[in-house]
Amino acid sequence: MWDVEFPIGDFLMEPLTTLLESIAPIVPGETFPYFFTMEMFQRAMISALLVTIVAGFLGTFLLVRNLALIGDGLAHVSFGGVAIGVVLGATSPLWYALFFSIIASIIIYELQSREILTGDASIAIFLTGMLALGLVALRVGGGGITTDIEGYLFGNLLLIDEADFNMISAICIISFVILYRISSGLLATTVDPLSAAVQGIPVRGIGLLFSVITAAVVVSMVQVVGALLVTSLLVTPAATAQLIGRSFRSCLLWTQIFGISSVLLGLYFSAEYDTGSGSMIALVAAIIFCLMAILTSFTNILNYFNPKNIS
Repeated sequence: MWDVEFPIGDFLMEPLTTLLESIAPIVPGETFPYFFTMEMFQRAMISALLVTIVAGFLGTFLLVRNLALIGDGLAHVSFGGVAIGVVLGATSPLWYALFFSIIASIIIYELQSREILTGDASIAIFLTGMLALGLVALRVGGGGITTDIEGYLFGNLLLIDEADFNMISAICIISFVILYRISSGLLATTVDPLSAAVQGIPVRGIGLLFSVITAAVVVSMVQVVGALLVTSLLVTPAATAQLIGRSFRSCLLWTQIFGISSVLLGLYFSAEYDTGSGSMIALVAAIIFCLMAILTSFTNILNYFNPKNIS
């Protein structure tokens, strides 16, 4: 059930692997160059970059809409779906994760928009409930927390096979196109939903579509950074960009720079020092945020004591 494949990843592999192989001779390190020369590692690299680009675009909107926690909540929901898929013997448990995450995102949006529950409360309920369901299912029928399950929890790029790569590629490309098309309406509904509704913008429809896209993108990130570390790519680069961005457009650009830098540096250090890829990417993203926060604070202090400003 739901073991469907979209061959879109196959069309991406050939031109992108050619590009990676051309870069390989100048890549530093002993192990890291494998990400540019071996098919399994190339697939992991391309998946990480695709996810990062879309997550950066999505994360900027999530911060503007004060929905930073929804990524973490849906990531835990997706883990519950993965666990159920594993117990049922699915070839690709990510399809179960996608199904449960989309359902959860729609319910969370409805609870929030109808003012039945606050966004944080509904996210917390689904976060703990689905995580608990997944853990119970694994204990009862799946043999507990195995190495493969740990890969979904903490991220393991090398677990991405051809079917998963096709799914991740399809989700990323479709989500990016939709986000780009609705970006102006999405921004309008975020700034002033009442005014947007008066202007004829479908506020409810855009909100639901945005929730579904968020769920899909979160699922695509699970194997890259893990269900427990999704916010490291979904929120941290966007939050870092807000420290120095002077406009929404500049924040989008800086988010991509910080996100891609976190992935490349994280993969480099994880490969060279034999650490988990997901945890290292998350750590690098956090370090970049701290460095930029310190630099921004220091710059603000210098500007404050500038003689021109004192006078």
